[in-house]
Amino acid sequence: MDLADLRRDYTNPPLHDADLLADPLEQLARWLVAARDAGALEPNAMSLTTIGPDGAPGTRMVLLRGLDQGTAVFYTNLSSRKALDLERDPRCALLWWWASSERQVRLEGRAAPVPRATAAAYFATRPRRSQLAAWASPQSRPLADRAALEAHMAAAEARFDGRDVPLPPHWGGFAVTPQLLEFWQGRRSRLHDRFVYEREGPTWRRQRLAP
Repeated sequence: MDLADLRRDYTNPPLHDADLLADPLEQLARWLVAARDAGALEPNAMSLTTIGPDGAPGTRMVLLRGLDQGTAVFYTNLSSRKALDLERDPRCALLWWWASSERQVRLEGRAAPVPRATAAAYFATRPRRSQLAAWASPQSRPLADRAALEAHMAAAEARFDGRDVPLPPHWGGFAVTPQLLEFWQGRRSRLHDRFVYEREGPTWRRQRLAP
């Protein structure tokens, strides 16, 4: 495959400092809505990078489930690699990329567990099959085959037949408090617009970066 065939130019209009909101999480929310309206399949999908016990990074896709009280919130199995990484080292990075609107946002910050009551309230809103899957999947652990996973699911279905599915003890969420957010918008000739917000105490300092 000739990767030169994948080259393309971007078509966005200019992005000016005056176009941006003072609060970067409010700006992120605005771009999330714009990405949804532009047809992004899952505008809340984001890559999460954590630091492993050996200091090596690990990245995977997760779903943003809230922008609450100055944090970005997601949920996961607390026995998963990403959760164990964050328990050891809360430093992490998030990245959103929306091809439909030719934009990306990256966030650097620190994660902390959400309260169990908050996790339970969110868990109650999930589809029942998703709730059962949270009980069934030994996330990040080896499986003999697909049949083993389906057997776990069948056991969960039988266990909670006819009653509500409770929050598993091994399932919860993380709230990432940002220290830095960068907003990138594609422009023609690779002269992209980039603005970074950096936390300064209770306020944010914003400046333009060269592409």
